[in-house]
Amino acid sequence: MTAGTAIVLFTRDLRVHDHPALATTCAAFERVVPLYVLDPALAGLSANRTRFLHQALAELRTELRERGGDLVVRHGDPVAETIRLAGEVGATAVALSADVSHHARRRERLLRAECERHRLHLRLFPGLTVVEPGALRPGGGGDHYRVFSPYHRAWAASRWREELAAPRRITLPDGVRVGRLPALPPGGSPEAAVGGERVARKRLTDWLPDLDRYGDQHDHMAGDDTSRLSPYLRFGCVSPLAVANRAGDRSGPFVRQICWRDFYYQVTASFPEISTRAYRSGAIERWRYDDDALAAWTEGRTGMPIVDAGMRQLRAQGWMHNRARLITAGYLTKHLGQDWRSGVAVFFQWLLDGDVANNSGNWQWVAGTGNDTKPYRGFNPVRQAERYDPAGDYVRRWVPELAGVRGRAVHQPWRLPDELRRTLDYPPPLAVPGTDPVWLR
Repeated sequence: MTAGTAIVLFTRDLRVHDHPALATTCAAFERVVPLYVLDPALAGLSANRTRFLHQALAELRTELRERGGDLVVRHGDPVAETIRLAGEVGATAVALSADVSHHARRRERLLRAECERHRLHLRLFPGLTVVEPGALRPGGGGDHYRVFSPYHRAWAASRWREELAAPRRITLPDGVRVGRLPALPPGGSPEAAVGGERVARKRLTDWLPDLDRYGDQHDHMAGDDTSRLSPYLRFGCVSPLAVANRAGDRSGPFVRQICWRDFYYQVTASFPEISTRAYRSGAIERWRYDDDALAAWTEGRTGMPIVDAGMRQLRAQGWMHNRARLITAGYLTKHLGQDWRSGVAVFFQWLLDGDVANNSGNWQWVAGTGNDTKPYRGFNPVRQAERYDPAGDYVRRWVPELAGVRGRAVHQPWRLPDELRRTLDYPPPLAVPGTDPVWLR
């Protein structure tokens, strides 16, 4: 261990367990300064994620204090604040978890240049994924896998890094000003999950006994048998490696979902324009731009019950069942003909787990502009609803106007007898010029 001081810059890795940058730095330096910089460039993007972030920061500070350290909080440009703090505490090194978004990579480039200018050693670490983006490459050439199945085979067969324990002791330099944690912002979803590492670890432990049912039940929309760990993975409150290790079977359906997450990170690392430009070369984009239709979809009043249920769950919880995400996204792009980028923006505003790689990657997959090998596939919302919400309980929960409609009729209220339909305070399906969807016939 060197007698020097180093800074660990936290970003989307708000935990102490299995944190390679923190664990390695604490083992190598006598004094370590955990730092989080509240970047005004990211403020106001989502009230849900801001609240979750602030809760996670409070939990992180508690975890660090229990080990003798603290979380230093600064406001401003992350690069400038990191360099300024390094000067204040006499740090000689900075550690950072590598990320793939355009914003993160720009931050990394600027930080590297400033560290070189101030003679600070910068080291990047893994931790945001199970397998680092770029570590697996297709045998036939290319810098990343474009199709999921061969990536999953390589991912499951690869050697994963070792999980790291939380540091036992963290020592701050004398006299460092730690700063105040931000207050929780108003607004957002009333039923949003609470952020933090302890909540994440408890949620994982409590859910694991249900893992054996995941393959059969995870698409059952009313049953809600998913782990709901995605917001905690997005903010790094729990390590994806730790989740995959505890789940066990690398080929099982749950760990396969973690692999999908890694897949889109390696796609984004090679295609950072994933939120703004079609990934699939030759993709034909002929979108309608109808503000009224987009608003109806956003607010859950399209007249398509399964779609409206999903969008209302999103606004209430800052989260949406994965099957509902596919249905609502397919309805917006393949039926309403709206630009997938509009859907990306709406989801990004509300989702606790919204991040560049997975939000944009999945939207492009559904829209037919991304990594789907069958880009013209569609999702019949009525057929999807009858298969994955057969009793209609999911719809009735989120669309109370239809609470009195029994059985599968709740998925097609436009087919109800006129006298009953007129009693429902629920709109007819949106009319889209030039379309004759089979589910309305």
